[in-house]
This record gives sequence, C-alpha cells and structure tokens, in this order.
Amino acid sequence: MTSAADAIGKLLQVMQHLRDPQHGCAWDRAQNFASIAPYTLEEAYEVADAIERQDLTALRAELGDLLFQVVFHSRLAEEAGAFSFADVANGIAEKLVRRHPHVFDDQPPTDWETLKALERARAGKQGALDGVALALPALARAAKLGKRAARVNFDWQSAQQVRAKIDEELAELDAAVCGAESRQRVTEELGDCLFACCQWARFQGIDPEAALRRANQKFARRFATMERLARSQGKALADLDFDAWESLWSQAKLAT
Repeated sequence: MTSAADAIGKLLQVMQHLRDPQHGCAWDRAQNFASIAPYTLEEAYEVADAIERQDLTALRAELGDLLFQVVFHSRLAEEAGAFSFADVANGIAEKLVRRHPHVFDDQPPTDWETLKALERARAGKQGALDGVALALPALARAAKLGKRAARVNFDWQSAQQVRAKIDEELAELDAAVCGAESRQRVTEELGDCLFACCQWARFQGIDPEAALRRANQKFARRFATMERLARSQGKALADLDFDAWESLWSQAKLAT
C-alpha cells in the first residue's frame, strides 16, 4: 500500500511537471491564483455535494480534486518564492496544535473562538468582523457576520425578535415595490430581508446555506418529476397553463 507521504510526493511531482516551462501543459502553465480560484470554490462545493448525497466513492474523487487545488496554489506560490506546499502543511499542523492546548500541551481547555480572536489580534485584525472572507457564499457570510457580531453582544435577545425583524423587512420591501422605487432600493430591501432570515436561522441553530442548498435540490427533484409526468401524458411543460402546472406540481410533491 502506498504511504500518504509517497502519494503526496507523487502528486507534487505531477504538479511540477504540469507547470514545467518546456514540457508541461499549456493550460496549467497559463494559470494564476485568480484564474484557478473559481475552480477551487467549485471543488469545495462538489465535496459538500458528495457528502450531502452520502456518496463516499464520489467523495474520495472530489477530495482529490480539492487537494489538487491546494497543490496548484502552493506550486504557484513556490514559483513566486512565497511559500511551498510543505509550508502550507506545516502551517496548518502548527495552528491545530496551537488551538488545541488541552490535547497537545496538557493545558486546560480554551474556547476555540477565543484562541482565534487572539490570533486575529496578533495579525493586526482588531475589528470583530475582520477576517470574515468576502468570497464566502452570501448566505454563509451573512450567518458568520451575525455570529461574530453576537460575540460582542450586538445581537437580538431572542428568536422572536429576529422573526419580528423579518416582518419589518418584508414590509419595507413591499413598500419599496409598491412605491415603484428604484431597482437599487428594492434590491437593498430584499438584501436586508435575506440577512434577517439568516440571523433567524442562526438563532434556530440552522445553517442557512445548507437549508437553501437542500431547498434547491428538492425543487430540482420535483421539477424533474413534473417533466417526467408531462412527458408520460405526451405534453410539454412550456405549453401548459397555470392550472396544469399546479396539478403536476401537486403530483410531484406527493411523489418526492
């Protein structure tokens, strides 16, 4: 059986060869941090999708794809003289040891978030919201921003208060729409409403990103069922009226 060290070494060699100026792949040689960043995000989502589907065969493959992204970024950095894959691996290992003093140093348990806050302060990040990545999906970032703000007691006191805030934001959205206000204003009010929904989810202990992802999957599954039902009746969805759509949707809900 190949050891983990040997397997990582082989992957690093493959990456080095792909980036070779004379004998590498033209596409791989042309890439930079910015150009491959979207692929990195995509691979992370595909890992999450495999987990959601409980498909371990797919998860193995998707984790490999994600690992390749880490190796790719590390190779680009090494070529630039910034850091190497070894620096990345050592850095995360040292961070995990540092954040688990109760495991590695036989110290009393310390709150994870307190340790992270100390690290942010040492890095010059003083604001409570500093370090919340801009590239996070908007729903996930909204939840994290709310959680960070709550650590300094900027928060609602109950889920009922957040629920009331949702009603308030919906009323403001309705007013903006009915008042024929600018698209920018309506967009702003819709954003406020979505943000409030994220905070309500946080109070309920629900990951809003995961909740919406499941809703997307449910919608896609039911829509596919509608298409199948329509085909079985010799009909095309685009040709149906509202009542026919409603009927098929009800059938799809029962079937899925």
